[in-house]
Amino acid sequence: MFPLSNLLRTFVQKGSLTVIDPDGARHVFAGEPGLDVTMKLHDKSLYWSLVTNAELAAGEAYMDGRMTFEEGSSLRDFLQLFSHNRLSLASHPVQQMIRNFKMRFRKRQQSNRRGQAQQNVSHHYDLGNSFYKLFLDKNMLYSCAYFRDENETLEQAQRNKLRLLASKLDLQEGQKVLDIGCGWGDLALYLAALKKVKVVGVTLSSEQQKLASERAQKMGLSDLVEFRLQDYREVPETFDRIVSVGMFEHVGVSHYDEFFKKLNELMPDDGLAVIHSIGHMSPPGMASSWLRKYIFPGAYSPALSEVFEVIEQNHLWCTDLEFLRVHYATTLKHWVDRFEKNRDKVVEMYDERFARMWEFYLISCELMFRTGSQLVFHMQLSRNRDAAPITRDYITDTQRELEKLEKKMKLEL
Repeated sequence: MFPLSNLLRTFVQKGSLTVIDPDGARHVFAGEPGLDVTMKLHDKSLYWSLVTNAELAAGEAYMDGRMTFEEGSSLRDFLQLFSHNRLSLASHPVQQMIRNFKMRFRKRQQSNRRGQAQQNVSHHYDLGNSFYKLFLDKNMLYSCAYFRDENETLEQAQRNKLRLLASKLDLQEGQKVLDIGCGWGDLALYLAALKKVKVVGVTLSSEQQKLASERAQKMGLSDLVEFRLQDYREVPETFDRIVSVGMFEHVGVSHYDEFFKKLNELMPDDGLAVIHSIGHMSPPGMASSWLRKYIFPGAYSPALSEVFEVIEQNHLWCTDLEFLRVHYATTLKHWVDRFEKNRDKVVEMYDERFARMWEFYLISCELMFRTGSQLVFHMQLSRNRDAAPITRDYITDTQRELEKLEKKMKLEL
């Protein structure tokens, strides 16, 4: 099973991995006591591809059925074992050499030029609203929720997130708000309903724009909320407040200067912008090659050092910064559970390979937030140092006020 056997001897430092090769022979790789996983390989070409491009090859092999799990083991077990041993894999000399080579091309991998950005977004978000309804919350929020209590429902936690973001925007009635990457519109509708602000939401997904517009009409908010199929770089107006949730991951490092320059153009000196984004606590790197190919073309979750450098160059004040460390892992576990309950429907809508692809995506992402370096950050930005209150008390106070207002208005989850 050369050269895979050499890599696995170094890789498995905790737990054990039993590999059944295509000829039926068993190979055991074990370290300290931990999770025991049995995997069967059905294709000898994996001996090389799992060494030269482990993440891409493993994901594709699972999707195609060329890698299966036996004797009670599951994909989750395998990905947990991988997560517990990820550092030993990264420190392997061959893996370091491959990584250093790939880093030279990471700007090309993160290209999101106009036009191309829409293609990248459409690849993922235009799969069909009926698909996303199978695993998202009732209001279809496709980003990290905010769990004040681990026993809260997904719907409650997503409402908590909207409340938290609205509080950080420090809104005043009648202000104009831009929602960059508005998704299916729930944040924009929430802000308009509770704070009586005018909101423009922009998305590059035609499926999202259509459903969001229908929701605004149904809620009687069409006079306050407009959803456009538009690149944020083409928005001509200025706004008192800007919010962006789960969109910055699709910008790409080489476009950060363009992004923050545009934020500067879009708001006045006393304006505020709140960015909700995935990031990581490790040095600059690359997105998974499998994730980039099959799920999010052009996407990358940045190290904070990459973001702050460009913020400084664009003369913006970071007036508040908060990290949500485990909330996305909990969110993803809810999505995984809902996806599995509706797996037969997914296979019926697409096929078995598609269902396996999304299982690999959702479970691997959950574990990246639970045991890896991934996190979510909220960054509040302004051109003026005192555009927001100088203490954070207003964030908590406003959340409490909004919660009371939700009940008074009977705003359903």
